[in-house]
Amino acid sequence: MPRKVDHEQRRRRIAEAVWVIVALRGLAAVSLRDVAAEAGISLGQVQHYFKTKDQVLRYAGQRLVELAGEELRRSLAARPEPPSPRGTIRAVAEQTVPATPERRAGAAVWYAFVTRAVTAPEPAALIRDAWAGTHALITEALRAAQRAGQLDHRLDPALSAATLQTVIDGLVPQVLVGHRTPAEALSVVDHHLDLVFSTPT
Repeated sequence: MPRKVDHEQRRRRIAEAVWVIVALRGLAAVSLRDVAAEAGISLGQVQHYFKTKDQVLRYAGQRLVELAGEELRRSLAARPEPPSPRGTIRAVAEQTVPATPERRAGAAVWYAFVTRAVTAPEPAALIRDAWAGTHALITEALRAAQRAGQLDHRLDPALSAATLQTVIDGLVPQVLVGHRTPAEALSVVDHHLDLVFSTPT
């Protein structure tokens, strides 16, 4: 009896092959033929799902965002107690700062997509949506802190969330190039969280 093909698993395998190529050689090096070779499948199998390089890049970028969201949800769910608003924001920082080889590779791929987004509309829309989702998460955490009396009620949650998000994202390339260690980057995040959460209520 022929083996049933898990199409979503194969798509994810193709996305992983794209990430490897991008992390090692950059977006310009991605071709359907090279993706097939990296994934260990035929070019025809890749073309069954993705007809063009843009299509495979779009899926690989979307999958990267999905995995980041899944990882954050698992991290928060695994904690012995529900995370505080500050703990939620700290978890976002811990996931974003590339402290492991896997996260370094993921961050390198992400920044390759960011660079491409300067001149290409599709990755730009993907990145804007991802950033908007993170901003909404941090904003809601700050609003929850205000409702709990942990934060000055005069503080603008959306504006403060934008500041914290900018700090977190801005630390990533500094870690990637060795300007700061992951621990130093997280200490910068903690400093900004102290400033936000130490304001009188």
